[in-house]
Amino acid sequence: MDLSFGPEYDAFRSDVVLFLKNNADKAPKGSDLRGQTAKDWQKLLIENGYTCRTIPKEFGGYGAEADIIKSRIIAEEFSNARVSPGLGGQGISMLVPTLLEMGTQEQKEQFIRPTIMGDMLWCQGYSEPGAGSDLAALSTAAVLDGDEWVINGQKIWTSTAHIADWIFCLVRSEPDAPKHKGISFLLFDMKTPGIEIRPLVDMTGQANFNETFFTDVRVPKHQIVGERGQGWQVANAILGHERETLAPANTAQTRVNALIELMKNETADGARLIDNPVYRDRLMKIQSKVMAMRFNELRVLSARLNPGQDPGLSRMITKLEGTELRHDLEGLAIDVMGEIGLAYEDNPYLRGSGSWQRDYMYFLGLIIGGGTSQIQKNIISERGLGMPREPKFEKAS
Repeated sequence: MDLSFGPEYDAFRSDVVLFLKNNADKAPKGSDLRGQTAKDWQKLLIENGYTCRTIPKEFGGYGAEADIIKSRIIAEEFSNARVSPGLGGQGISMLVPTLLEMGTQEQKEQFIRPTIMGDMLWCQGYSEPGAGSDLAALSTAAVLDGDEWVINGQKIWTSTAHIADWIFCLVRSEPDAPKHKGISFLLFDMKTPGIEIRPLVDMTGQANFNETFFTDVRVPKHQIVGERGQGWQVANAILGHERETLAPANTAQTRVNALIELMKNETADGARLIDNPVYRDRLMKIQSKVMAMRFNELRVLSARLNPGQDPGLSRMITKLEGTELRHDLEGLAIDVMGEIGLAYEDNPYLRGSGSWQRDYMYFLGLIIGGGTSQIQKNIISERGLGMPREPKFEKAS
């Protein structure tokens, strides 16, 4: 049985491997979204079709036809080489595909190119103190005053707001409509007067998200995606992309490769941890889950590329399984390091610049953020499996 992709794809893989051999030294080593090295690397990847591959050329992308096998080959080889696959973030991963689906021509021309090139960073204004799991209960108000929206309210857990250039934000524009039908989706500059950002320190010890306050923030009327009151449909489109990008399996594979190297180098009683049957068994379980998630991503991608197909459950499980998988993976690395696994910040014995400890806490947070695992299980059971909805009880008077 021949399970190869065929000569066309073998040649494509050779091209990717050669590109990485000749250019890997140009890739950024950190996660700085503002650095020129990261932007130059992104530009080089787009020019060669290794990121933003199917975004039309007129908006700054490579303009190729969708090909799930080539996408898989690119992901595999960048993972094997442990080289950055390019810029990500909420703008590229979530807003850009949504604008391609639902934005106006003017919005596509204004926002997509600078976003994928790293010149325009975005944050997401969704959750509020009284509207987290029940997002449709949001109360941040947008009142139309002539040709401008006037926004007042508060958002919380606004990731990267402190460095973002723009925000895509859900607001209540139709206060008398049912809660799901009274929401609009606005885009606006974070330097607009009336915006206040207060950093919040998360479990990694860093201020990755923020409280964001809006006081009489004025936004041009045309900076709305979709129509008035259609923000919930736009939000659901974005949340679908978010669930797929919070813990992608290809990134998990890169971490598995790094974990294997760690296990080859760390020892206990003079023996490598990779040779310890207990640790090796834990590694194989994680490897099998990563493999399953990578094939699941192909199923989701295939459904997206074929009109009329609904990825259904395969899309619904990605956030739940992906974040819990990454938490387990990073946790195994910490166990492998023994007492050194407790090192943090400027400890001289730190391994991997502290990325294992940082990601362990980060993905513990993501199990909660972006829709808790409990909420995700409700979505899977009710919408995916057709099980009865959770009963609602009237509040005692």
